[in-house]
Amino acid sequence: MKYAYPAIFTFNPEDKVYYVRFPDIENCFTDGKTLVEALEMGQDALTIMLCQMEDDNAQIPAPSNCSAIKAKSNETVSLVFADTTEYRRHNDSKAVKKTLTIPNWLNTMAERKGVNFSAVLQKALKEELGVNN
Repeated sequence: MKYAYPAIFTFNPEDKVYYVRFPDIENCFTDGKTLVEALEMGQDALTIMLCQMEDDNAQIPAPSNCSAIKAKSNETVSLVFADTTEYRRHNDSKAVKKTLTIPNWLNTMAERKGVNFSAVLQKALKEELGVNN
């Protein structure tokens, strides 16, 4: 899934840190020493929170319109992009065992041809789900 949520970036000149918070996602905040680092950390925090919400089948709130967020003079509002499918692909490649049932004749033919069942199933699932490599 792909998402874009507004984030509020606040620069604190005392500790020279950019603080990032997402008004639509409860308890989603982070920081960075530079604006680029704050953007990267914000994207990571947002993506992790959204992955957890997907895993929990939690209601994912609709993103607010950036123009509806009232920023203070030391704040900037910007959209942050999150792709939970891509994040999982890179960070959750743990193999899981699945048991399935196929007809004996199909199993015999596949074994004779040296078919890698795991590779075929992964390819078919990616095609079925519209997931690119």
